[in-house]
Formats: sequence, structure tokens, C-alpha cells
Amino acid sequence: MVVYPNEFALQSSLAGAGCPDGANGISVAAHHVVAQAAPDFRLLMGVLTLPSRYERRHLLRTVYALQQANLTARVDVRFFFCRIESDEQRLLVALEAMRYGDVVELDCPENMDNGKTHSYFSSVPALFGDGAYDFVMKADDDTFFRLPQLAESLGRAPRKDLYYGCMVPCDYVRGWNEYMSGMGYVISWDLVEWIVAAADQIRNHTVGPEDRTLYSWFSGAGKAKNRVDVKPAMYDFPQRGAPCAHELVPDTIAVHRLKNNLRWSTTLRYFNFTAGLQPSKFYRFV
Repeated sequence: MVVYPNEFALQSSLAGAGCPDGANGISVAAHHVVAQAAPDFRLLMGVLTLPSRYERRHLLRTVYALQQANLTARVDVRFFFCRIESDEQRLLVALEAMRYGDVVELDCPENMDNGKTHSYFSSVPALFGDGAYDFVMKADDDTFFRLPQLAESLGRAPRKDLYYGCMVPCDYVRGWNEYMSGMGYVISWDLVEWIVAAADQIRNHTVGPEDRTLYSWFSGAGKAKNRVDVKPAMYDFPQRGAPCAHELVPDTIAVHRLKNNLRWSTTLRYFNFTAGLQPSKFYRFV
């Protein structure tokens, strides 16, 4: 078990942002029970972040919550980080847990390429239950996903042995060492189960660039044969000298390397993200 059982440990019964009062797709309101349509698929979007990045988590909660209304899939967004070391962070993150219920503390020292991704995937079945999701994503906190476009694309993908994302390197094609960029990739539930089952053979091979390391586990075991490369719909924010970068385009699934608020605002403005904002006497920026 890699879940760190502290005073604000995530309860696995929590569903997505704005989840219903009941479970298993049933919303309970007063004395009425309303059955909801079964989702096309269930995706856990695990955003790997740091305890101190409160502002970034708030932004991500907002942009993903605003995209949930018309989804035919269930997309649950959770924020994962390793052990919290300071009393300040413990208090502030506890407030997030009380308010949103979407933060998960893993039992690992905070790191980027020293086993954090392995801790994440290994924790998922224990946290959420066997078969809780069809797909599990690892995403960076500087990546913006357009959930309707992601759901449409992922809905056409195989449900087994799936390895989905932006295949890199981007400056040449079909090399022997291609793997899905760590900006955000999706694997099917059976591969999550395999990572747990293969703990003994993986445990000593978790150090190194996390996206390439994950690929090495799969390639060594003959796994993840259903590879879906959605490049160029997933890419880096426009910048010189970045092989995976290009201009923002309408059919985007994800934009990576949104390292500051200027890049976030540029990206969200391009996709007209605030189009639904209604005029009000309380603000003048509509």
C-alpha cells in the first residue's frame, strides 16, 4: 500500500468534481432517486503536482470543472503528490482536502523522476477499488486538456493494453525508442493492474525520466501494444527550439508547457474559454 494514511487521506468513495450525493451514477435529491445514463467510459485523470502549488491546482479545478457539463464520459480529476514535509503545507492542503476532496498524498519522498509515477499507478487500485476506471491518466500540472476532445478521441481507443498520448521524440518518426510524452498519457486499467502485479520486477527500475521509464517496463514485458499517438493534437506551447511545439490549433486535445499565467491566459483565450460568461454589473470584462 503506497497511500499515506494521514488525517486528510482521500476517501475512495469520493467521485468527480461536483459529484452526485449517491454512488454508482445515482443522484439522490430529497426523496427522489434519479438514474443517470451510464458513461461511455470512466477516466481517472491523475495530475502529478507538488504540495505547494495551490494556485495551479485551483486553476486546473476551474478549467476542468467548467468542461464537465456535456461530457458523455466520466472524468475524475485528482491531484497527487508525495509526502508533505512542512506544517504550513499540511494545514493548507488539509483545507483543500476538506473543501474539494480531490488531493492524494502518496507515501514517497517528493521527486519527479525517482519513482513518483510508479507510486501513483501502484496506488490507484487500492485507493479507488478494482475495476474502478476503464482508463488512468498521468498528467503534468502545466498541461491543459480539452476534455470533450479528449473524450471523443479516447472513446475510439481500445479498452485493453492501451498506451495513448503524444509519442516522442517529435522531430523524427517511428524510432525504436519512441514513448508517450509525460505531458499526459493514458493507459488502460489492465496495465495499471499489471504494474501492481509486477512490483517485484519493476521496483528497482523506477529511476530516470518517468515517461521513458514507464515505456521500458511495458516494452520489456511485451505490454502496451495498442499504441495511440494523437500528435499533433497534443503538443507544447509555441516556442522556438521545441520539437513538439507548434501554433495553437482548433482541433487541439492538449497543450503542454503552460509554465506561467500568461501562457495559460493565451491558451484559454485562443479557445474562447470564457464565452459562457454572462454580463453583470459586478464586472466589466465581458
